[in-house]
Amino acid sequence: MTTLEVRDLVKDYTLRSGLRRSTLRAADRVSFTLVPGRTVALVGESGSGKSTVARMIARLEKPSSGSITALGPDGRRVSGRAYRHHVQMVFQDPFASLNPFHTIEHHLIRPLRLHGRAAGRAQTRRLAGELLERVNLTPAADFARRRPHELSGGQRQRVAIARALAPGAQVVIADEPVSMLDVSIRLGVLNLLARLQREENLAVLYITHDLATARHFSDDILVMYRGRVVESGPADEVILSPRHPYTRLLASAAPDPEARGRSLEPMPAAAEPAGPLPPTGPGCRFRDRCPSAMPVCSRTPADHPVGPDHYAACWLHAESGRETSGAVAKAGPGGKAGAEDNSGAGRAG
Repeated sequence: MTTLEVRDLVKDYTLRSGLRRSTLRAADRVSFTLVPGRTVALVGESGSGKSTVARMIARLEKPSSGSITALGPDGRRVSGRAYRHHVQMVFQDPFASLNPFHTIEHHLIRPLRLHGRAAGRAQTRRLAGELLERVNLTPAADFARRRPHELSGGQRQRVAIARALAPGAQVVIADEPVSMLDVSIRLGVLNLLARLQREENLAVLYITHDLATARHFSDDILVMYRGRVVESGPADEVILSPRHPYTRLLASAAPDPEARGRSLEPMPAAAEPAGPLPPTGPGCRFRDRCPSAMPVCSRTPADHPVGPDHYAACWLHAESGRETSGAVAKAGPGGKAGAEDNSGAGRAG
């Protein structure tokens, strides 16, 4: 199975206003690893850089720097055309990602042919039918001849998942796959992704702003803010014991029916950003909203270990990070406390 390694991923966009130019850093040294059979959730508010990371992994955007490496089961690097066989993306809006003029069967047959997964019309149609059955769209022959507008939102998203699996994908990038769906059918789509992951040992990157689904659907969570990963670790640890002020703010705002009798440490209301996104400068990007901001926050914090495989890029944990860095770094998946000029790349396995 395929393992995907993302290291120090950076994406800069040039902004033009008349004769003036500036640089917007949408992703700043993001690092994590996707391994077969596990899900990593990338969470954060709109504009945090989640979808930019997804589009770079899917090769829809070219990174400014950093590396994205797919490793096959033999440990060899997967590159070129083979990369697209292994890594596929499920987009947020299932209607916009499907061509309304073509049948569902056409959407599945095309990737099968382009990626050399089938030869001959009979075999191609049989495989398309099997893909529909794998995503619980039965009878397959009935759904195959329909067009996207004849399906519900949940059914269209199941078609999009089937299309992602058609080339033989082993790494699936799900960019907010249920945010455009009715609440009543979101669980069905998430359960489908979870089942496919178990049955086919997929590596999944789940991008969302919903902490509740991130906790229950993923193994590890990376929290992004203004292009940087500010906290990373096991899903339950990050959600139930958030250590970065931004994660605490998100967790305190998320409804949780299981929170009866348990309360997070009171979190003062955070202000809105005082100004535009800093282009590429140093410092914690949350400091203009953080109720615990200190003068040292003008310097970029390192990833300080705050628990087993749990890291927070916050100066509040600088002392505890120095005390426990040796023991925790050995327990983590190749992670260790970073240098002072580290920009907060996350770690998850």
